[in-house]
Amino acid sequence: MSDAAWNPGIATALGSMPGTDPVEAARVVLGELPELMPFPELPARGVGADVLGRTAGLLVDLAVEVVPSGYRVAGRPGRDHRRALDLLRWDLDAVEQAVAETGPPRAVKVQAAGPWTLAAGIELERGHRVLTDPGALRDFAASLVEGLRAHVAQVAARTGAPVVVQLDEPTLPAVLAGGLPTPSGYGQVPAVPGLEAQRLLGEVIEPLAAVSGSPVVVHCCAPRPPVRLLRQAGAGAVALDATRLGSVSGDFADELGEAWEEGTRLLLGLVPSTDPPGRPDPRDLARPGLELAARLGFGPRTLLERAAVSPTCGLAGASPAWVRRALAVAGEVLEVFGEAAAR
Repeated sequence: MSDAAWNPGIATALGSMPGTDPVEAARVVLGELPELMPFPELPARGVGADVLGRTAGLLVDLAVEVVPSGYRVAGRPGRDHRRALDLLRWDLDAVEQAVAETGPPRAVKVQAAGPWTLAAGIELERGHRVLTDPGALRDFAASLVEGLRAHVAQVAARTGAPVVVQLDEPTLPAVLAGGLPTPSGYGQVPAVPGLEAQRLLGEVIEPLAAVSGSPVVVHCCAPRPPVRLLRQAGAGAVALDATRLGSVSGDFADELGEAWEEGTRLLLGLVPSTDPPGRPDPRDLARPGLELAARLGFGPRTLLERAAVSPTCGLAGASPAWVRRALAVAGEVLEVFGEAAAR
């Protein structure tokens, strides 16, 4: 990953923030995370601000609408589509205002649903998921690439900073395992073969890496994210919840070790994403990262050279006070890594 976008040992966040004020959210993330500022998302604003609606608003020549069961493909853009676009424009204005007040970050990270999570979460007209129709799936993936290309260009122009793309794939493990229910609720959508999932994801990652000039981050917070698949699809970094990994051994340890050896960075979620009881000790929060490096046969310095620190998930459910504290604590966790590496 380019030096401008990813210095060794930085802190960032995954994207979502609490509240409904985009100007305040932009000021907070720019002030606390100037090395890799996440473009703030405010899902509390409702339809069009959540990860699916926000990503659907980026699509080119495809529109969605809200129905009782969720998001569904629409014949033409309507009120829900326009709302998503309006929210995104307000967010762009807010980020531009924050940059004008403070100065540009070293890099900006924009987030969107990955192709499998998007296609699993949006219905076709008859209620089946987009991912069950190969033609629709390809159309959505291509449209996502075009929409994100335009979004990356807009964010770069508004901030004067290089842009990193993060694809959120929380649904990918269920797609691979055949764990998604059919519209009736009585059946399961057939599992997607790993090579097919890897191929489509790669077709999205490759052009986005080219347009941004930085390898793409893929975020999956499952206890066992498919790290090898993501790496082979071209992900330059994998964002995961390091507190949910448990005892890392066997094939999964091999996947993580290979990722580090091959140059894939890990974005380690180590800081609570909601208000914790009491005041957490950065040394306690750093422990899963240090133990992971040790299990994989790496020293603490590897955490500074090939990893970054973030909250375990989005911060939409946190209080404003904890958001600021969490982002500061992420930096304190990095200091613990530095102390361990110096010993």
